[in-house]
Amino acid sequence: METLDRKILEIVQDGFPLEERPYAALGRLLGVSEEEAFDSVERLRKSGVIRRLGGVYDSRRLGYISRLCAGVVGENELESFAAAVDKIPAITHNYVRSHAYNVWFTVIARSESEIQETVQGLEAETALHDAHVLSASKMFKINTVMKSASGQATERKVVDKLDSKGAEPFVPEAKDRRRINLLCQDIPHTKTPFSDLGIDVAEIRGDLDRKIMRRFGAVLRHQQAGFDANAMVCLAVADTERAGALLAENPHVSHCYERSPFEGFPYNVYAMFHGQSEAELEQSIGSALSALNGPDHAVLTSLKELKKTSFVYFA
Repeated sequence: METLDRKILEIVQDGFPLEERPYAALGRLLGVSEEEAFDSVERLRKSGVIRRLGGVYDSRRLGYISRLCAGVVGENELESFAAAVDKIPAITHNYVRSHAYNVWFTVIARSESEIQETVQGLEAETALHDAHVLSASKMFKINTVMKSASGQATERKVVDKLDSKGAEPFVPEAKDRRRINLLCQDIPHTKTPFSDLGIDVAEIRGDLDRKIMRRFGAVLRHQQAGFDANAMVCLAVADTERAGALLAENPHVSHCYERSPFEGFPYNVYAMFHGQSEAELEQSIGSALSALNGPDHAVLTSLKELKKTSFVYFA
């Protein structure tokens, strides 16, 4: 990756300029022309390093809920299961992981009943069985920003008691629904993307100020960005607050949640670890487990990515 591309990649993940001519602003920041900044971002998009350039919204503030689901699919049926999942817009992520519960996928919907219907439909139509819908009782960390140039990952940390009253859901008007629908997708490959969409950048800043948008910027494909190794590490701990706080400070951890154990899976803290190599991943996991005094745990490596998309709100 070229030096300019690396510098821009670090900036645009959570600092994409919310200006009428964002690439001119990027160029001024880095001492290059608007054309050079635009070409750099376009290279990163076309190469697949940047999966999407747009807004990352808070599902709950928009009146949606998100659930992680775990289940079992026989190896010979994985292809047909993946094909069925691909047809369901509500399912954004779908992975095969190294555990008896070998498929893990995320569903976003308006209600618990809609999520249950989605999962039950998959159980009826595919080889999925022993499925569990997992809510998060606490979020310790979210919103990854991978700093590939430094060889580390740094994240914006969010500590949020999900069972508390928190902020009220945002009630959007028609113009809000249109703006959010457009910005949660990939913005145009032009030098004036916001005006081309008919969106005032002040309204985008307003979404950030009201905390209905977590960040605006590039969503990466971690493997193409240099983070080839990743695993979901699940721990059984008595003090979830301590474990969550320690894991949230770990630069290799992107997401960390508290969840309830379920049959055959006695773990209550989940953390996603990323590394630029298997050795780095193993070292970071080992260090984290040592800091927590070696709790009972399971390391679920990502064997195959079956689906990874962004949810489209108000579609």
